[in-house]
Amino acid sequence: NFGDTIMKNAKSIAVGAAMLCGVFTASVASAATTLESVKEKGHLQCGVTSGLPGFSQPDDKGNWTGIDVDTCRAVAAAIFGDSQAVEFTPLTAKERFTALQSGEIDMLSRNTTWTLTRDASLGLNFAGVNYYDGQGFLVNKGIGVDDATQLDGAKRK
Repeated sequence: NFGDTIMKNAKSIAVGAAMLCGVFTASVASAATTLESVKEKGHLQCGVTSGLPGFSQPDDKGNWTGIDVDTCRAVAAAIFGDSQAVEFTPLTAKERFTALQSGEIDMLSRNTTWTLTRDASLGLNFAGVNYYDGQGFLVNKGIGVDDATQLDGAKRK
């Protein structure tokens, strides 16, 4: 049952909970090995986007900032007691999963949509959601549109 599964995977769930979201760990079977490896090398290698303001972006001096970077620092602090015990690897959307699967990075903290296909087929664990986004329309008030369904055939004035 679900409760038994959670208890059996308590170690990976604890690691995952510390990592929040948009964040992944290696597969359940190797989560403990990943943690041991991170401890042995003395730092967390964290994959982030190559530069998205507010999420992960280096400044002129190479200092990374943003919510994804802060997530990586929080995990480093949980593991080592030192939020600076982390190194960042900028990754494109195409590179992100391969880098995690190959062990190039220990954790991925970057904009990534959690889908059933990815959850079931990549051999990775999504740890949770730390940012929800959405989409909307911004239209000129003068065209009289109050609902997206009214945009059918609408022309720009």
